[in-house]
Amino acid sequence: MDQGDCSSAVCHSLDMANAAKRQGQKPATTSDTCNAEIEQLSYDGRGVAHVDGKAVFIDGALPGERVVFRYGKRHKRYDTGQLLEVLRAAPTRVTPECTYFGTCGGCSLQHLAPEAQLAAKQQVLQDSLAHIGKVTPERWLAPLPGPAWGYRRKARLGVRLVPKKGGVLVGFRERRHSFITPLADCKTLDPRLATLLPPLTELISALSCADRIPQIEVAAGDRDVALVFRHLVPLGEDDRERLRAFGERHTLQIYVQAQGPESVTALWPLQPPLLRYRLGEHEAEILFAPTDFVQINTAVNARIVDRALELLDPQQHELVLDLFCGVGNFTVPLARRAARVLGLEGDATLVQRARLNADHNRVVNVSFREADLYRELDHMPWGEERFDKLLLDPPRSGAIEAIKHLSTHRPSRIVYVSCYPATLARDSDYLVHALGYRMASASVADMFPQTSHTEAIALFVAE
Repeated sequence: MDQGDCSSAVCHSLDMANAAKRQGQKPATTSDTCNAEIEQLSYDGRGVAHVDGKAVFIDGALPGERVVFRYGKRHKRYDTGQLLEVLRAAPTRVTPECTYFGTCGGCSLQHLAPEAQLAAKQQVLQDSLAHIGKVTPERWLAPLPGPAWGYRRKARLGVRLVPKKGGVLVGFRERRHSFITPLADCKTLDPRLATLLPPLTELISALSCADRIPQIEVAAGDRDVALVFRHLVPLGEDDRERLRAFGERHTLQIYVQAQGPESVTALWPLQPPLLRYRLGEHEAEILFAPTDFVQINTAVNARIVDRALELLDPQQHELVLDLFCGVGNFTVPLARRAARVLGLEGDATLVQRARLNADHNRVVNVSFREADLYRELDHMPWGEERFDKLLLDPPRSGAIEAIKHLSTHRPSRIVYVSCYPATLARDSDYLVHALGYRMASASVADMFPQTSHTEAIALFVAE
């Protein structure tokens, strides 16, 4: 393995640093530059090289490339670096579509071809399963692709008044900083949301409390678009009227939020309909509020639902448990195929929304309960019922506390949908090595193109 080669000037600076270290001084390293071969991508999309046997994580570098980088922060076990020049480009390198790429923290992989992004994410999943979970799926399923651009139907935009930078800034936070990148466009946002960026900047600039609006939550359904304005001081009537007029002019739902999520109130129209999206293959329409959690990629979400039901294969006589069920994204389609489905969710608002979705879709063989599934439990939150099959779609923290209760009530099949390979791997370790399941298959889904976030789906079968 090529360990990289430092320039003579850098070698000299390293010698000086070692001498300083021996004398008890803190060496200066931020000006050091070095050449290196990039071996792989890290889980967060940085190129990984080894220099003198020590890992260096370099923003913007791709596997197979030879680069010049400047050292950033030095740590005991690894270092970070800033890309200065690509000496030999990877064939998968492409020109980023967005002029903000490299500054805006919303994307980290626009310089990598979409098909290569998906392959890299599958490698991250494979490595996580092997190194953390000590498991390997019996079969790798084809990755689930989706649109590379214009896919994001939910986002939280940062807002800040910075007179030295020209006034109000609306956009995403800079990569690894709290500063706002002012955006006039965004290639990953749903186009209906992206086109609002310039007029939103004008709108906030006209408000009397422009310095007290920290964020705007944006959400798009199949038909309607909604904006939620967080405000830290009460809004005057003139400001409220400007927001109403903005909503009417752009055909938007406008909400205001004075404190926590419970304070969200409709401003225009006074009684807006809930947002919605269809899962056409399953004759389901899911309703959601702008602040509810839903998957941000409409097309890929539909494909994940399709695959989850295909893998779980619920039968008309079976009972199915859906943990972390949210608004019923999987629960409602499952209910059309199983005898009965129970959905558990820790957020009371989402439980209410799930019940509404069951009624809206006229499914009567489903029920929902509120349960905290993130902590150690001294009893099974689903009671003494025995379920034939289980679907899990937990947050980044995973589902280890819930699956520990499966030792006596073992579903024959478990489908695990994950947004974080590391916790999927940890939980897979328990399912396979403690509970005796086998990992029958796994794959990734491109829920978050242009970013390093990896969505995965795995099937476990009881022996």
